[in-house]
Amino acid sequence: MAVDIKNLFNEELKNAVANNPDKAKEVGAKFQINIAGDGGGSWFIDCTDDPKVEEGNPGGADVTIDIAEDDFQKLIENPQQNGMQLFFAGKLKVQGNQMLAMKLQKLFDLRG
Repeated sequence: MAVDIKNLFNEELKNAVANNPDKAKEVGAKFQINIAGDGGGSWFIDCTDDPKVEEGNPGGADVTIDIAEDDFQKLIENPQQNGMQLFFAGKLKVQGNQMLAMKLQKLFDLRG
């Protein structure tokens, strides 16, 4: 089933980070997520001193992830398996500290 990407970032993930700031701080990085497509968008996720998720691209991310909407849906369905496949196929582009990208799953797990 397709995930509503805007709701995922603007509501679910935003609330999860706000309700679990200490767990978000454990990730300890700033992420820029850019999802191409009509249902996509850009989000900045700050997991440092004052954890938050906001729409847009203010700059200053430790790692930037670019992915198409369809590929993001595959990533959400099975992050472990599809993440590596998408990365090696060039459909999941990571700029900056690639090891930090692996920590993103911890944030999505906060949604419950």
